Amino acid sequence: MDKDLLDIINNFDSLGSDFVVGKRNKIKIIPFNNIQLNIKSFKIPGLINGIIYKFFRKSKAERSYKYAKILTENGIGTPNPIAFHENKSNLRLLDSYYVCEHLKPDYVFKELFNREITDLDLILRQFTHFTFNLHEKGIEFLDHSPGNTLVKKKEEGNYEFYLVDLNRMNFHTKMSFKTRMKNLARITPSEAWVKIISSEYAKLYGKSEEEVFHLMWKYNLNFQNKVNFKRDIKNKLGIK
Repeated sequence: MDKDLLDIINNFDSLGSDFVVGKRNKIKIIPFNNIQLNIKSFKIPGLINGIIYKFFRKSKAERSYKYAKILTENGIGTPNPIAFHENKSNLRLLDSYYVCEHLKPDYVFKELFNREITDLDLILRQFTHFTFNLHEKGIEFLDHSPGNTLVKKKEEGNYEFYLVDLNRMNFHTKMSFKTRMKNLARITPSEAWVKIISSEYAKLYGKSEEEVFHLMWKYNLNFQNKVNFKRDIKNKLGIK
């Protein structure tokens, strides 16, 4: 790794500005060589997971970098991957970092829910083409949720999409219809949006709109029911 970049990671806490501060991870924006770095610091795993990540499984930081490279090689949008770094003891993985170029989108996909967007139908249909291309290349992005897709307007009527939070993916020689539909279960709770997405996906996949909508909506409802069930349990137990 570049020495200057390593110095930035070693001084992560004192540099740049906070972009996301979560319970598990933290993201900072830090200037570097005329670009803005987006550096994600992954929470130190517990002892058992730390041992697993050192000896048996790639860290989230390494997987994020590796998967970002696979996406870019396949022409799938994601912020430009730059590096990853891990600190380890003799026994376990400690902190780890994924570094990419910071991308300023026009929207995060989830922001479309509560805005009046003139091009909404167009964005949803172009997003469907983006996802179909992802599926055609056998890439199953397991965190394909509205918070993990960035939307950037290129010119009138043209949008590009970029995936973030990349550490969970499966790769297939060929993705089944059920796997494709299940992969879209988390993208929106709106039945009207699912109708648009399923309509466009049906044209691309060569199935009827009814069949595509039925399965996509079925998995969508299953996901919503799981989310609601977990929320109800947490509320009953007083867990925030």
